[in-house]
Amino acid sequence: MKKRVLFAIALLAASMLYFSTAVPVFAQNGPRGSLRAGAAKVDITPAEDELPETSQGILDHIFVRAIVFSNGSKKGAFLTVDSAGAGGYDEIARWAESNLDIPYGNILFSATHTHSSARIPREKMTAALQEALTKAHDNMQPAKLGYGESVSYINVSRDIFDQDRRTWWEGPNYDGMSDKTVAVIVFETLDGKPFACYANYAVHAVVTGNTDMVSGDIPGATSSYVESGYGDDFVACWASGAAGDQNPVYFQQTFDLRDIRIKDYAERGEDISNRMPPGGQGLDRTKPEVQRLLNEQKMMIQSMGQMLGEAIRYAIEGIRRFETEITINSGFKTVSVPGRRNTNMQGRAGYQGVWEDAEDVQIGLALLMIDDIPVTAVNGEVYNKIAVRLKRESPYSRTMMTTVASVPGVSARGFGAGYIPDDESFGNETFEVLSGRYKPGYAESAIVNGLLDLIHEATH
Repeated sequence: MKKRVLFAIALLAASMLYFSTAVPVFAQNGPRGSLRAGAAKVDITPAEDELPETSQGILDHIFVRAIVFSNGSKKGAFLTVDSAGAGGYDEIARWAESNLDIPYGNILFSATHTHSSARIPREKMTAALQEALTKAHDNMQPAKLGYGESVSYINVSRDIFDQDRRTWWEGPNYDGMSDKTVAVIVFETLDGKPFACYANYAVHAVVTGNTDMVSGDIPGATSSYVESGYGDDFVACWASGAAGDQNPVYFQQTFDLRDIRIKDYAERGEDISNRMPPGGQGLDRTKPEVQRLLNEQKMMIQSMGQMLGEAIRYAIEGIRRFETEITINSGFKTVSVPGRRNTNMQGRAGYQGVWEDAEDVQIGLALLMIDDIPVTAVNGEVYNKIAVRLKRESPYSRTMMTTVASVPGVSARGFGAGYIPDDESFGNETFEVLSGRYKPGYAESAIVNGLLDLIHEATH
């Protein structure tokens, strides 16, 4: 009898070992529960009389967008703003924790990085962020979630060795690293009606900068196109991927306007060939050629917004598997990277930097993870190759990197960490490298390993 009991115990232990190793590993720290989600957007476009004297008016409206979700035990949120940068994480996160029961660190907050946004007073911006989160929270309903991908070819590496100038410059480098992935998280009602998405893509929102008009640029046009296609109550959050070295592929109007300004300034005895005044400053808007190019810029954001919007819709329509039971995990940290300072600033690009040691630079990292979808965040303008490396090394195939983010514990705005080149690109005499604050060989690994650590901690 004793032998039989021992045999039974051994058999039970063996079977438990078998099933513990045979079942797919999906370790999550947080509990799993039924998904509820809601979304909202709030218009933050200033009135005409609130614009500065240099403004040429309003091209299109800009928004705060929010998606709030819960699994019954924990809440999280995606929060995006049509702005150059996102700041004040602690203020909005502490408010949401107190008023909406969203844990501190569970809001992934980022800017679309449009270069045509307006200066919004802090009080107005704070109120809009709170309103968007509150409305999204109030709109929560039973939902299901899916993840999809597609590709879009509207981005291109912008760091190029110019054969005419015989130096590094800004231009379309078709052979350079440029991740074309469009990554999308979609939220649907239980009967299959999409009502919100979070879309991540790497491209700089710089098309309409010369117009000096308020605009959401490519991100704004993309979100509006997707929202129009799914209905007025749909909310399309747009997140900037690792676009530190990524321009729109169609950017000739800006290059032509630069040449016109350089010539006009030279006639007045001023050389701006290796620097550029902000926006459209100095442009003679009475010239027919200038008017044509500015109008083409306005058309280009609609064209590229439609193309990227179609890629987002394609990703959504291709999703076949949805989850109604989810886990929510998060994390954040700050990594310190050795710094340097360029003492030989001669312009935008194409010259040799002279460097001296400087104080360490702090880079803020964050993670908001829904099931096996890690959405990571960095508070700077990260080069594309760094995100590609992160996705390659991540144990989760659905990993995203959102940049120009406002992260917990870092007071600076979303681009406070500045341009962050990958290790290989530090030899390029581009404006991102020459204006940067990082010693070569540190930032890339600090970001990738730091985010991988956050993912590991969230899942073990």
